[in-house]
Amino acid sequence: MITAEKLNSYITKIPPAPQALRDTLHLLNLGDLTKAAKVANEDLALSSYLKNLMRKPIYGFKNDVSDISQIFGILGVAGSQQAVYNYMISLLSPSKWVLFKLNATAFHNLQAELSVNWKKILTHLAIYDKDIQSAITLLPASFIIAEALFSEKIEDVKLLRSVSAIDLNTILKRLCGMDLFDICEKISQKWEMQESIAKIVQAASGVKPQEDNNINTLGKWMHLLLFYTLSKSSYIEAGLNDFIDFQVEYVMDIYDDFSSVIEVS
Repeated sequence: MITAEKLNSYITKIPPAPQALRDTLHLLNLGDLTKAAKVANEDLALSSYLKNLMRKPIYGFKNDVSDISQIFGILGVAGSQQAVYNYMISLLSPSKWVLFKLNATAFHNLQAELSVNWKKILTHLAIYDKDIQSAITLLPASFIIAEALFSEKIEDVKLLRSVSAIDLNTILKRLCGMDLFDICEKISQKWEMQESIAKIVQAASGVKPQEDNNINTLGKWMHLLLFYTLSKSSYIEAGLNDFIDFQVEYVMDIYDDFSSVIEVS
């Protein structure tokens, strides 16, 4: 059993934002894209991350976009905030993954795919809340924490998986008393996000409905997006798909809309 203290120690390791990052997020919260871009440009690692982000195929840009002001203008306030959170998560990403067959490129692609498609969903739902848009960043962050926890008990994890068809979320719960979505909630508290963000992510588990119907609706869309994304061959091979127990009935009422919005073939 991994103690709560051990789990909290991993979450505590999420690096505090350097001053440039804190200033960038503060200016984005104020809606000042111009000043935020100027500050972000001073952080060479962040500016490099943003430029590489724009080169991801899912963004669909044929020409290279390398000006930070232009990048922030394209992403908007909410998208820029989301990108900065994703960058903060990338700082925590392990140099070598033990359980999951991932590397830096695959992990960044996962972040980008979830972010772009979550924005499509929120646009469809006419939701323009930057904190809700950033909620999707919690899921990749929780994979990093889960990787660290599983690495501590890698032989136990392999044994459990070999003797029964048990999903990783159940194993995680047995090891530390928390599942993936509980970890997301812990991270949201670390980042001082609105309480509603944690509720949305919990609803996205498909088995923890909330009292607020609007939150449950967002949870359904996030649940379906997570399942859709992790069902791609690259993430199945990486082992991430084993986290999600797809709740078909939970999302049945939005499935057709989801297929249309995400353009599922």
